[in-house]
Amino acid sequence: MRFLLIGTVLLSIAAAYYIYLPLPSTISEPWKLMIVDALTRGTMKLSFVAHELGLTSPFGLVKSYSAWAGVKSLESSPSVRVTEASFGGVEALVFESTAAGQEQSFKRGVVYFHGGGWTVGSTKMEPYYLQCMTMAEELNAVVISVEYRLAPEARFPDHYNDAFQASKHILTTEVLGRYSIDPKRVAVSGDSAGGNLAAAVAQQMSLDSSIHIKFKVQALVYPALQALDFNTPSHQQNGHIPMLHRPLMARFWLEYLNGEQKLVPALLANNHTALDQCQEIAVAKAKIDWTKLLPVAFQKNYKPVVPLHGDSKLLEKLPGLLDVRAAPLLADTEVLKAVPPAYIMTCEHDVLRDDGLMYATRLEEAGVDVTVDHLKDGFHGCLSFAFGPFAFSVGKRSLGNYIHWLKENL
Repeated sequence: MRFLLIGTVLLSIAAAYYIYLPLPSTISEPWKLMIVDALTRGTMKLSFVAHELGLTSPFGLVKSYSAWAGVKSLESSPSVRVTEASFGGVEALVFESTAAGQEQSFKRGVVYFHGGGWTVGSTKMEPYYLQCMTMAEELNAVVISVEYRLAPEARFPDHYNDAFQASKHILTTEVLGRYSIDPKRVAVSGDSAGGNLAAAVAQQMSLDSSIHIKFKVQALVYPALQALDFNTPSHQQNGHIPMLHRPLMARFWLEYLNGEQKLVPALLANNHTALDQCQEIAVAKAKIDWTKLLPVAFQKNYKPVVPLHGDSKLLEKLPGLLDVRAAPLLADTEVLKAVPPAYIMTCEHDVLRDDGLMYATRLEEAGVDVTVDHLKDGFHGCLSFAFGPFAFSVGKRSLGNYIHWLKENL
């Protein structure tokens, strides 16, 4: 009995040690977040160990768990019909509002790209499924959640190509008419890696003269928009804050851009943007200069990290670093002038906070109407915590803000 008691105490101490993280007092429900993060970190670490043993890809176990925990069958509700469809050869789930007396009227349309670091995630993951159900119901809309391919089976630009082809096919008279979508009220949206795809697609759609129906607005939720600077103030401030730790973001980028995971330290040190790198890098860095693009309040006392010497072959290994389809923040001003009005959600406790804020500044400088919704108690992924036993107050509020903006602007 004594040994059982001692073992229980030791296990409790070990569990508490693993779960506890020193978090800012301003973050939403810190203890609940610690528990959720511990579960996520545990799954990630097991997945990385399995990869090192040659059993699976780096995120293989995480993907398997996501598939297991996803929605098993499509369940409609009295006000939303859910069906499967394919657009331009890309699978998707379609959430159609069936509100009484509204079925025959033209509705808003939202093309949505889920997050997950271009590597995990699915339209059938419960948070995204419930989010799209809620959006369709509250907006009286047709929400099309796109099932783009994921790494490692697909690499950049496969994800982007799927997102673009699906969007191009959806924005046709035939498809919009089939779902009774008003061609003047269609939005493109996404969160995290999906926000990256939404921003990239919005840019290309605006420039493509062969596409006559355009997105009215874009709604980007804590988007990942560049991989040149892993030492922005938000990276330095929130490097160890749930739910997206700084090294994990570098891992996701490498999976997307088909780079080796051993390059993580080089990215985190900004070796790919050192002073001795090529002129092309210097030109691109000017478009993400946070000392000029971030409001002073977010810069605080942080300093730019610019090594004197770097790896001259990194750009050769990762050519996608400078491709605007992968890094929309690097787009020229003339391109930005053509994109639709934007809603950008950012979270104070998120490594990607500054990506969104810098993009907002660049869009505003290009003359684009931008709404920045900054959540002072928010963390990365909070929109996905609006439902279920692990719902957070900031999750519910962020979803409410997001839907309200779409209702007012779409």
